[in-house]
Order: sequence, then C-alpha cells, then structure tokens
Amino acid sequence: MKLTKEELLEKLRDRVCEVTFTKVNGEVRTMPCTLRADLVPAYERKTPVKEATEKESATLSVWCIDKQAWRSFRVDSVTDIKIHLELHGF
Repeated sequence: MKLTKEELLEKLRDRVCEVTFTKVNGEVRTMPCTLRADLVPAYERKTPVKEATEKESATLSVWCIDKQAWRSFRVDSVTDIKIHLELHGF
C-alpha cells in the first residue's frame, strides 16, 4: 500500500488509524495514531521553525495513542493502514 503524505495526513486528521510500517532497523511496528485535534495535546515548539530537509519532509509526526507521545515514521515505509471508527482498545 503506497499512500502519499497528503493522503495519510487526510486520514489521520479525521480518525484514529493503525499504521503498520518498517522501522529503520528493519523491525515492523503497528502503531495506533492520530492527528485529530480533540485527541492530540497542545504542541509547544521548543526549537525554531526551519525549512524541512528532504529527509524530514519524508517523515510524518503523529500522536501515538498507546504511548501517549509524539512519534514519527517514514511515509515510504508504511505497509498497511487501518481506520478505527472508535477508540475502544486503545
């Protein structure tokens, strides 16, 4: 499954998704995550905004539901995405 960063963003802004991806070390990770405004805590940037490098623009930062923390993954490493209609189980 190959989705663009914009397609992933669209899904994550409205829903909780279970994203499966391959980490840099080769490990497969399935992560329940979202960008829904009502589920994501306020973000306070501690470093100045800078122009994203090519590597940074290929990653997506999301709120990880089970870890209750910000996490990121490379868009091109996503192998599956499932949409969750409810938060049960997280």
